[in-house]
Amino acid sequence: MNENQKNSIIESGKLYFRNIIIPNHLKTLSKLKLSDFSINPFLVNYIAAFLCGNTNSESLAKALMYPRVLGTSINTSFGQNIQVFISKLAEVAGSASGIDGIDIEFVDALDGRKKYCQCKAGPQTINKDDIATIQGHFKHLQNKSRLDRMGVQIDDMIVGVLYGERSELSGNYRVIDSFFPVYCGAEFWEHITGDRTFYHRLAKAFGEVVEEDKIDGSQLIMKKISEIAQEIENKGGL
Repeated sequence: MNENQKNSIIESGKLYFRNIIIPNHLKTLSKLKLSDFSINPFLVNYIAAFLCGNTNSESLAKALMYPRVLGTSINTSFGQNIQVFISKLAEVAGSASGIDGIDIEFVDALDGRKKYCQCKAGPQTINKDDIATIQGHFKHLQNKSRLDRMGVQIDDMIVGVLYGERSELSGNYRVIDSFFPVYCGAEFWEHITGDRTFYHRLAKAFGEVVEEDKIDGSQLIMKKISEIAQEIENKGGL
């Protein structure tokens, strides 16, 4: 894959964050209220004291807000909307597949063979039931290959995990990997681009969107913390 194609993937990823992830993140943040949190009063008071050295209303609000806004909500948004990015990736790196259960078809930059790939967001994002579903799609492709003489080999049917390390793959992925290759993070992107460093370039580019668009999340977070803190005071504490 040439540099222009790699840059196209990066720009597609930045557009995905600019048009989907960031607006959803800001929308989720703006709508948050105290009733949206499942609160363990023992833990939240401990976390507030651990984080801020006290358990006043603002510290309690921070203990609730930081994990949600900087962790749970953004991870959920990324996973729920990942198909948008995969569709863009297919346009640039290969082609969308018309085969049931296959997200993208591309020519492997390392072995030169056509790959039939199911894409997943991260190394912990499938459950036990997904194993049979994924294997079923690949077995369907195997049957189609025999009938249509496509010449698809076992190693041509892969699961591509967009981020993470192989060591982080869940047991469910490891079951699949015993039958069909699972490529994770840098390994997956190297098979697409031929560039082992591309994964880190892409990850860095996502952060650049915030800088380019001059989004100051800190002010938005502090404003919402003040609102949640006021709700806590009105309630008389947690």
